[in-house]
Amino acid sequence: MAKKSAENGIYSVSGDEKKGPLIAPGPDGAPAKADGPAGLGAPGGHLAVPPRETWTRQMDFIMSCVGFAVGLGNVWRFPYLCYKNGGGVFLIPYILIALVGGIPIFFLEISLGQFMKAGSINVWNICPLFKGLGYASMVIVFYCNTYYIMVLAWGFYYLVKSFTTTLPWATCGHTWNTPDCVEIFRHEDCANATLANLTCDQLADRRSPVIEFWENKVLRLSGGLEAPGALNWEVTLRLLACWVLVYFCVWKGVKSTGKVVYFTATFPYVVLVVLLVRGALLPGALDGIIYYLKPDWSKLASPQVWIDAGTQIFFSYAIGLGALTALGSYNRFNNNCYKDAIILALINSGTSFFAGFVVFSILGFMATEQGVHISKVAESGPGLAFIAYPRAVTLMPVAPLWAALFFFMLLLLGLDSQFVGVEGFITGLLDLLPASYYFRFQREISVALCCALCFVIDLSMVTDGGMYVFQLFDYYSASGTTLLWQAFWECVVIAWVYGADRFMDDVACMIGYRPCPWMKWCWSFFTPLVCMGIFIFNTVYYKPLVYNNTYVYPWWGEAVGWGFALSSMLCVPLHLLGRLLRAKGTVAEVSSPRPVSRTPSHPPVGSRHDLQSALPLLPPAAAAGTDRRARSLWACPEPLGQLGRGVYGRRVGPPGPRSGGGGGGGEACP
Repeated sequence: MAKKSAENGIYSVSGDEKKGPLIAPGPDGAPAKADGPAGLGAPGGHLAVPPRETWTRQMDFIMSCVGFAVGLGNVWRFPYLCYKNGGGVFLIPYILIALVGGIPIFFLEISLGQFMKAGSINVWNICPLFKGLGYASMVIVFYCNTYYIMVLAWGFYYLVKSFTTTLPWATCGHTWNTPDCVEIFRHEDCANATLANLTCDQLADRRSPVIEFWENKVLRLSGGLEAPGALNWEVTLRLLACWVLVYFCVWKGVKSTGKVVYFTATFPYVVLVVLLVRGALLPGALDGIIYYLKPDWSKLASPQVWIDAGTQIFFSYAIGLGALTALGSYNRFNNNCYKDAIILALINSGTSFFAGFVVFSILGFMATEQGVHISKVAESGPGLAFIAYPRAVTLMPVAPLWAALFFFMLLLLGLDSQFVGVEGFITGLLDLLPASYYFRFQREISVALCCALCFVIDLSMVTDGGMYVFQLFDYYSASGTTLLWQAFWECVVIAWVYGADRFMDDVACMIGYRPCPWMKWCWSFFTPLVCMGIFIFNTVYYKPLVYNNTYVYPWWGEAVGWGFALSSMLCVPLHLLGRLLRAKGTVAEVSSPRPVSRTPSHPPVGSRHDLQSALPLLPPAAAAGTDRRARSLWACPEPLGQLGRGVYGRRVGPPGPRSGGGGGGGEACP
């Protein structure tokens, strides 16, 4: 709050930014009053910075990041990749790429949001020429928000169907079953069967009720993308319920989201532990775990293993979506984001590894019961969640209980990721709006419009051909290619345009010390090389999308998919070109980081920290740092007046030597 000092008649800031907007005094020396709840357009004042929410507790931020980054991919993708790529050997490229690529960018995005106090678009005011990175991340996260929730709708559908004495996918004889449906789950059942004088090999060609429930009842799968068919109203209602739940968990901002994730982020771990204990007691569980971890050292020589490791890191760490930046923007300025990033990365990777034991203990049991090799039952993605695991629970005692637990965990894993994805998109969108556009219930209406728009698009995925649309979104819109492209440019811009040393000093200004030099080296050299290497490999060895190894997408379907991918990838070069064409001066002058304009009508929301943005317009005595309480808010030892001389023109961290690497830096603090 603004407080007048009796000694010198100036206004200083006490408390933290969550208590209200920072308002510069008006011409008469009295503090200007904010116009509206956001403190916008203060009459008679020089500056009214709208307050930005902060987490009630720092644990809210940790839980939100855990909920967002630890999602379905940790449970249904990592274990399969580990098994497929040499078991325990896969951990070697996975850990190396996490150290070189995943953790540095994870830390970069969180710290950038915390430093700039802005969402995914305005955060790139740090280098306006590359603001296209913000638009690209908004496009990607919008696509993710649109199609990712379909998994929640399917999981919700299965969860409701689990509350029966007999699981509907355990038996034939339903309206959705075909004459080829056979209820043969165990090997001994097959050996003793005399069904129509068919042998076990012939029975293998028959249809399982699990597959028929998934394809004929849930998906109502049509012949292809060109045959959309009608809406599946049962799934549509579940989809609507999921969007309503997301809306009411996000509409009030981080104050509400930060509370919900305490349950949605932690309870899945309880379910995983319960499922692991249950799976470990089943026959064949040890065989499954051995298959999961058994090392095949020859796999290290395969480029595909390293590509899979890199792609999984970027997927599971949720890099390039802008949501981590949005979450970081709600931190207090002096929060130790460096420590948080390391802890969150370890939690993410540890969860992936732990989930492998849960999944493969169940798959080992399933392979033993069916008398087949584990490779016949090991799947990833929706195949694991909606075919392999439902088939496994039919073999367990009290099957409905284990089915309900699994799908409830699946729903929670996806929900908190969806919460934060929508929050990241809304944060970036609202940060774009100028102060003059503020109105009451702005956030609530914006969230409602976003959810409604995504729901309308999702209707194309609950038709008979909806699975083909879902696969297009999944394969192209948020693919490894688009995320790698985004991560590459983030590192290049921060390290070589803004300056890695300068940004390290900015981080030091927040947390009180410079992070490990390894981060700077990764941003400058290692991470861009890794991203570009995997990007080139994916491009050279690109394979057209095929669904279920049978349906080949038509050319126009491929064109739509590439349209999804290019709509985000082209944001960077198109924005760069447009800014260069409109700007006056040389390329060097245009590309150099510079401060945004500061005017009373349009305060620099999102340019560094709200307090620091206001400093140049405060009275000289306050800006010079003569008030001790104002200076105590900063970790930097220099006067506040020096901190406010330029938003981008000089570093603001503690004095120190400026070694090379990673682009320019600016002059040292005196």
